[in-house]
Amino acid sequence: MSAVTLKIVTAKNRQAGSIELDPAVFSVPIKPYLLHAEVRRQLARRRRGTHSTKNRAAVSGGGVKPWRQKGTGRARQGSIRSPQWAGGGVVFGPVPRDYSHALPKKVRRAALCSALSLRAGEGAVTVVKELEIEEYKTKQVLELLSALKLSEASVLIVIEDANPYVERSARNLPGIGVVRAAGVNVYDVLRHDKLLLTRAAAETLCKRLGA
Repeated sequence: MSAVTLKIVTAKNRQAGSIELDPAVFSVPIKPYLLHAEVRRQLARRRRGTHSTKNRAAVSGGGVKPWRQKGTGRARQGSIRSPQWAGGGVVFGPVPRDYSHALPKKVRRAALCSALSLRAGEGAVTVVKELEIEEYKTKQVLELLSALKLSEASVLIVIEDANPYVERSARNLPGIGVVRAAGVNVYDVLRHDKLLLTRAAAETLCKRLGA
């Protein structure tokens, strides 16, 4: 694995040095099956699982046989709660359940490194020295993205720690996501075309995921 060196830019898209990213995080082989497994785990965990149906024991009515067994010319029936009746019980219907399942930590880490390496290989990672947003202004986020030539793409902004100004200013922008370095995940990385990392966030990711 070769080291990944990216230039650091200011909020006005002027070069402000460079940064060498850990190749164990941003230059590993891409493994689609790991990406699939981790995205599937994340989406399964988000399912509420509150769907429910009633079986024949739970629906009302049907305490008596609808008609006598023989002599009517009709098919025999034992209860109007049977599934073939309108309003009858459902056979093998969904019940409340938890869809989440676990993956080993090493697999999840490898999947995230694979996703980050995919974006790095595409040249879709931008490292900014810092985000100069000091008030709740969506316009400032738009100006920042425009200066960095990212206004036409879906962008995941990765910050080091909580920053209410950035998080709240960007939350109403379609296609723009903000996540802290500790919460970077495969699903968010893959569903955005570009990654915008602060220098501190990039260093934190390398420290968190590096070998």
